Amino acid sequence: MTILDSASLHRFLVHFTDTLTPELALQFSELSTDPNFQQRLDELGAKANEGELTDQEQREYDTYIEAMDVVALLKVKTLAKSNKTG
Repeated sequence: MTILDSASLHRFLVHFTDTLTPELALQFSELSTDPNFQQRLDELGAKANEGELTDQEQREYDTYIEAMDVVALLKVKTLAKSNKTG
């Protein structure tokens, strides 16, 4: 699993959100999860809770969790931007 440098990530997210129009920021903040992805995530989560993930599944699950953390931060920052300008 990759450890993200929080200062670098923050700079990237600020730069990214600064480029969005208020409308795009709001639209991005309201994106929902793909049902197929959510189903796979739920399967992996259940296996993780039971301690039954293979090494490959653990890497897949870790990757999804890390990616979702970044998306969540983006959503918060874009929502804050749309609230500030809206």
